[in-house]
Amino acid sequence: MSEATTHCATGRRKTSVARVWVTPGTGKITVNNKTFEDYVPTVTLQNAVLEPFQKANLVNKFDVKVVAKGGGLAGQVGAIRLGLSRALCEYDEELRPALKEAGLMRRDPRQKERKKYGQPGARKKFQFSKR
Repeated sequence: MSEATTHCATGRRKTSVARVWVTPGTGKITVNNKTFEDYVPTVTLQNAVLEPFQKANLVNKFDVKVVAKGGGLAGQVGAIRLGLSRALCEYDEELRPALKEAGLMRRDPRQKERKKYGQPGARKKFQFSKR
């Protein structure tokens, strides 16, 4: 166990970046100065954020402060999840194998493909006309 009280980590997904601070506490989660339930409205996304705590058996043991920027809500949730996993590993390195096995320590590398010139999108082509 580490001596420091606050642990900081960064998570990224798509174009979202989340900075996460984890402090031992009662389970209060704040995202961009809003309560966790207000910022993340759907239960599915809320469960995604809480997954690192469930895999590490540390539910309601930490207070979390998050600053999330860029992208949409789903991308920000993915970034928060990765940041939380990294911060928990910083808190206790022995949690790493359980989080890694659950796939929470890997950054999702998928990015939006750029639009190409002479086409309406990344892959789509303009309609072909024979005559």
